Amino acid sequence: MARILTEEGDGAPSFRPLWMLMPYLWPKGRPDLRARVFVSLLCLVLAILATTAFPVVMGQITNQLAVKPAVAVALGTSMALIGAYVLARILMQAFAQLRDGVFAKVQYHALREVGVSTFAHVHTLSLRFHLERKTGGLSRVIERGTKGIDTLLSFAVFSIFPTLFQLILFSTIMVLKLNWTIALVTIAMVAAYVWFTFAVTRWRIQFRRDMNQSDQDANTKAVDSLLNYETVKYFNNEAHETRRFDKSMEKYARASIQAQTSLSVLNTGQAVIMALGMGAVMILTAFGIRDGRFNVGDFVMANAILMQLYQPLNLLGTVYREITQALVDMDAMFRLLHRPQEITDKPGAPPLHVTGGEIRFDNVVFSYDPERIVLKGVSFTVPAGKTVAVVGPSGAGKSTISRILYRFYDIQSGSVTIDGQDIRDVTQASLREKIGIVPQDTVLFNDTVRYNIAYGRIGATESEIKDAARYAQIDPFIRELPLGYDSMVGERGLKLSGGEKQRVAIARTILKNPPILLLDEATSALDTGTEREIQGALQEVSRNRTSLVIAHRLSTVVDADEILVLDHGEIIERGRHSQLLALNGHYASMWNKQKEAAAAREKLKEVENDPDVAPGVARATPVSAE
Repeated sequence: MARILTEEGDGAPSFRPLWMLMPYLWPKGRPDLRARVFVSLLCLVLAILATTAFPVVMGQITNQLAVKPAVAVALGTSMALIGAYVLARILMQAFAQLRDGVFAKVQYHALREVGVSTFAHVHTLSLRFHLERKTGGLSRVIERGTKGIDTLLSFAVFSIFPTLFQLILFSTIMVLKLNWTIALVTIAMVAAYVWFTFAVTRWRIQFRRDMNQSDQDANTKAVDSLLNYETVKYFNNEAHETRRFDKSMEKYARASIQAQTSLSVLNTGQAVIMALGMGAVMILTAFGIRDGRFNVGDFVMANAILMQLYQPLNLLGTVYREITQALVDMDAMFRLLHRPQEITDKPGAPPLHVTGGEIRFDNVVFSYDPERIVLKGVSFTVPAGKTVAVVGPSGAGKSTISRILYRFYDIQSGSVTIDGQDIRDVTQASLREKIGIVPQDTVLFNDTVRYNIAYGRIGATESEIKDAARYAQIDPFIRELPLGYDSMVGERGLKLSGGEKQRVAIARTILKNPPILLLDEATSALDTGTEREIQGALQEVSRNRTSLVIAHRLSTVVDADEILVLDHGEIIERGRHSQLLALNGHYASMWNKQKEAAAAREKLKEVENDPDVAPGVARATPVSAE
């Protein structure tokens, strides 16, 4: 994973991503895009030929004007050559721009397809993967990977390859028009230039990485400090925060100086190599003129060829670094795209058909890792249209049951069936379509209240959304908001209280209208009064539906058709509320403790509201934890 988060390339990237990109650049079933690729390559070749032509034409013009200027002008030959020179430059630009315009649709189609495919694939990966990954790093992989495709196609296809092609053509011209010695000197100059550029650029990468890392560190500290403004003020630590930020900025400044210094070394070295190469070619050409083998036009042509090569070579350091980084970023994204799915549908798996909605766990054994078994042969049945509750202490395995039912994980042994159909034999999409859940930790999208409720059933009408909100007892609250249902809930729903978020989640599930309900601590974030209101709504919604309730507050499950007491992955008690109390076992102990805690809270509330009690006395009243 470390390589995915690398800020800069290591100078020796794999070219595997380039070959993996090819199917997207030559897509099946898209003859229009394939034709654009062909036309773009044709324009590329024509632009290079036009570029190659005008140094030769410049040499011819010089010869004409140097030998017989009056005759050349009178006969118009020099004017024709000048016209050819102008035309060559126009064609060079025209074909280059046409190439970019034609290829753009192919380039951004590939970028879009890879990005969308990766995004879709990430949603198919297991819950285990998403619990272990870092969201920021994951989104950065996709972002940098798609940007890398753009960079690679722009630089590699339209910068590196044309330069290589030009070098071959110019070398051929030098051999034919001049001699092989001058061609070899030119090739040696380009080789030395490329070697030096690559070597120094790879050396510079460490400074750029340090610069980026220190910049990121400074930015992180600044944002963290500003987000915790009140804490900084509480502890009078403004000077401390400034010193921390200054240290990060000092590292950034030091790394930036090194990066700038190394850039100066690169630019100076490139200029020296180019100057020496040009000087050597000019000297050899001058000797050829002295010996009568060349003329002045050949001298001008050789100089123009080198100047024509200098422009793309001058960008080589940047191009090399960008391509290196692009390949690293693309490799990270393609590895993510080809990461195998942990949970997959069987080939030809049919959709789940729910007739009654009976859920059966039969001797289910499950563990997140081999060292710790979470469920140890759990067996129970939720009859169609009935409500079964699972209670127990934290870590007993209650929420694991909901994750298994949704098939976020596959069990090690046993079976889980719905109406006799093993959930591993049906499609995951149809399974999750038939189950509605109100989770313990409700996270909302940074969008409107309407969008978050409507997420339960995309395409629901306005009246259906508002009916769901009324069932969830949140419609009055929404109407009091300045923008009503168009109010934004903020990042992860942070503009709403825990109870309000929970009621939005309940409304979302009500709108989905599934045959099976899964309530995972559905009222855990609500106060006692609101809990009673929501509980009534949930009971109404769960009527005639198969409901599996996972709860910590036992007061929410007293009406369940059966209550399962789970402890250390095993069912230790089962029965209705009255039966379990009569057993005077684990459930009865939990009930009594929660009852005492509730009574203590009520007493505390009475004391706090009594005007005759001195301030501070209420805080001394002991309260038992649930």
